Amino acid sequence: MTTKRAAIFDVDGTLVDTNHLHVVTWWEAFRQAGHHVPMREIHRAVGLSGGDLLDHLLGDDRDPDEDKQLAAAHHALYATYFERLPPLDDAGDLLRALAGRGWKIVLATSASGAELSALRSAIEADDVILGATGADDVTDGKLAPEPVQQARELAGVPSERAVFVGDTVWDMEAAVRDGVVPVAVLSGGIPRAELEAAGAHAVYWDPADLLGCLDSSVFADRAGDAEGR
Repeated sequence: MTTKRAAIFDVDGTLVDTNHLHVVTWWEAFRQAGHHVPMREIHRAVGLSGGDLLDHLLGDDRDPDEDKQLAAAHHALYATYFERLPPLDDAGDLLRALAGRGWKIVLATSASGAELSALRSAIEADDVILGATGADDVTDGKLAPEPVQQARELAGVPSERAVFVGDTVWDMEAAVRDGVVPVAVLSGGIPRAELEAAGAHAVYWDPADLLGCLDSSVFADRAGDAEGR
């Protein structure tokens, strides 16, 4: 029986400290288009794909012809940060530690193209990242299970051999729907109670906290399962 196992990671808010940059740049894109959307509502929508985020914040009755303009404005504003996106503490070290324990490292993110490249550059762990599933690779973004499923399939493992780490309710719901173990970090700014209610198996402060707890985490449990088979 296979002993392969996959550690799947969201990126924004999980490995790179970008959620509030997304909030500000979406807020400005909305403002430029004449929409008043409170930042607290934008924050709760971060992690959804662009189309789902607009559905969530502006509703189905909005003018769909405006969507491309809003997405382009957000991208242009956010792109000004590409060269200085801040990785969360020990994000790269966490991925390397898991890879050193035999985990296949895959990313599942709503980013794509130049944005995903900038995020990967910030993490500085491409030497251990097997691959990534981005917005261009899926039909439905999180909270649908497709991003997690495709990332898991990149690693060639069944759902029971995978753990997904994310920072939003959407991440947890996508993981639950795909049948992988959901693990949450608080670095994206979503309260612990909401992450647990969405299915989080365990909650850590940030990647550094998870790295320090690996031996008592679900990653240690899954490693033990593999070695015993």
